[in-house]
Amino acid sequence: MAGVMVVIVVAIALIFDFVNGFHDAANSIATVVATRVLKPWQAVLWAAFWNFAAFLLLPLEVANAIAKIVDPAFISIGLVFAGLMGAIFWNVLTAWLGLPSSSSHALIGGMIGAGVAKVGLDVFDYEKTVVTLKKTAVFIIYSPLVGLVLAFTLSILISWLVHRIKSKRTVNKTFRVLQLASAGAFSLGHGANDAQKTMGIIAALLIGAGKLDPATLDDPEGFPLWIVLSCHGAIALGTMLGGWKIVKTMGTRLTRLDSMGGVCAESAAATTLFFASYNGIPVSTTHTITGAIVGVGSSRRLSAVRWNVARRVVWAWVLTIPGSAGVAMLSYWLVELFN
Repeated sequence: MAGVMVVIVVAIALIFDFVNGFHDAANSIATVVATRVLKPWQAVLWAAFWNFAAFLLLPLEVANAIAKIVDPAFISIGLVFAGLMGAIFWNVLTAWLGLPSSSSHALIGGMIGAGVAKVGLDVFDYEKTVVTLKKTAVFIIYSPLVGLVLAFTLSILISWLVHRIKSKRTVNKTFRVLQLASAGAFSLGHGANDAQKTMGIIAALLIGAGKLDPATLDDPEGFPLWIVLSCHGAIALGTMLGGWKIVKTMGTRLTRLDSMGGVCAESAAATTLFFASYNGIPVSTTHTITGAIVGVGSSRRLSAVRWNVARRVVWAWVLTIPGSAGVAMLSYWLVELFN
């Protein structure tokens, strides 16, 4: 029976990964669709390809960090199930509302809430957990700010470089081609950082069920290949289906983007994600690309950014961890009632 439950919870984890790709598709393709470089169906295929290809190029440091949020000694099937329920509920709710919240922070909040519901604060391995949570907390602020500053700087620099070129058609054509590369780079960073979070959860579940040696976490490259491929496959499939309400918010409602602005936003966000992934920091791709888009809009004029929309997005960020944690706690208590 325990083996069947492990399979079921792994399947739920992959469903979360799928929903993550669906929810965060806008992060990868909103600017490309908004600037009409690609049609929506072409954009999702392009993003999905790079989501999947990320497993070949970037280390699994983020998966390792996520697997250690809750002390493996306390991990159980019910705890992981409840954590995933909290994260999935929050993702579905914000997708329905058209708000680009963070799947990453929803997952972290879900695991924290389920863990606290089970044994209180003792569920955390403080030496490992506090380091991961500190990095996460710092980058809740840093990732959008870094994305904003990099995108703002790139926009100013590139505008200065191209302003003397008389043929605007040549400039637009060049940046439409460059945007394919920048969108691919961002999707690569998205796949690397977000798919690894689900890998970490599945690894923690298998360790708690006695199906995986805890020493695996000491060597991120030792993660079973089936976990790596299934997580990248699930997020890529979710991206292919897309989340169109969020595409509208990210691509047109925060600010209007042209191809040059799209290149600046995606390049800045991709650079931030590559840095975070190499350093094992589970950042929010949503926060990062939103900050970058705001940076591009601000480089033209502050009024180019629709700050009322940005405020709603920020509120979704603030509420994500406590909201998903609360749902996960309720889910864990319900699971315990039926045990």
